[in-house]
Amino acid sequence: MLRTRLRDFVITDDDWIFAVADYSHEEGIRSVLRYVPDQKGTRGTDKKFRKLEFDDAFIFMKQTRPEWVKDVHIVPYDRVKQVLAPNEKIPALTRENKKVREIVKALEKDIPLDKMGVTGSLLPGLQNETSDIDFIIYGKSWFRARDIIAQAKKGNTALTEISNEMWQDIYKKRRPEISFDEFLIHELRKGNRGMVDGTYFDLLYVRDWEDITPFKRGVDIGHATIEATVTNADFSFDSPAIFKVDHPEISCVLSYTHTYAGQALAGERIEASGMVETVGDIKRLVVGTKREPKGEWIRSLTLLEKS
Repeated sequence: MLRTRLRDFVITDDDWIFAVADYSHEEGIRSVLRYVPDQKGTRGTDKKFRKLEFDDAFIFMKQTRPEWVKDVHIVPYDRVKQVLAPNEKIPALTRENKKVREIVKALEKDIPLDKMGVTGSLLPGLQNETSDIDFIIYGKSWFRARDIIAQAKKGNTALTEISNEMWQDIYKKRRPEISFDEFLIHELRKGNRGMVDGTYFDLLYVRDWEDITPFKRGVDIGHATIEATVTNADFSFDSPAIFKVDHPEISCVLSYTHTYAGQALAGERIEASGMVETVGDIKRLVVGTKREPKGEWIRSLTLLEKS
């Protein structure tokens, strides 16, 4: 069986390129279609590809491979031609891409190169001049990398803070169910975004192999809004982000949208609104059941009270 993890890419035998969506792949590789060959496409050099946004990807798949469409796209193992691993791309990108090299240079004294990776359009080599940099750090090294990047942004380097105008653009793109002021208060504390020579980059968390455990969606039973205290936030920047909580019914809050990853720290009081799901006798609150979740959010009440 092929071994894949979150944010890897897989290429099928018809050259469709999928981004791996999580860590559990019993029936096939759970992923989302990102690029398809297209002579009129704007990505690639020798061979042209067309990028598909989330909703367009589902429309395309329902028309062409409806049997692969579930909550995500399930790619059969026997249709996979190649797996693209983000950490294996880093050495070449460090040589070829000045902006990636600047990020690596800031981290390499403290973070092993094999704990770094690049996903998104850079991974299959389909980037253009407007492409962001989706930079991965694997496992616990992520937290050290975030601190290093935060210090680098304060110094005289190519890495800088995001402008208020860029924050406004990010907010409009994500359309969260919280105000811009609340969004910015949470985001500035996270410290996982920045600019490198004028290009936006995101520091993304992916589990080390030894930390990966099976994780499945449960059965939805209805919407709820709760207040609870976070007891553990070790995987709060993962996908799904996991916030274990002290609550009489809900065991943890999950976020499948990157907007609310890292939204609260252990010990903080949160308000969360989303879909309640059951897994056996366990109830979880899920935020991000849709691409642009309406009526779903996480906010740290503790952080907002301090601000």
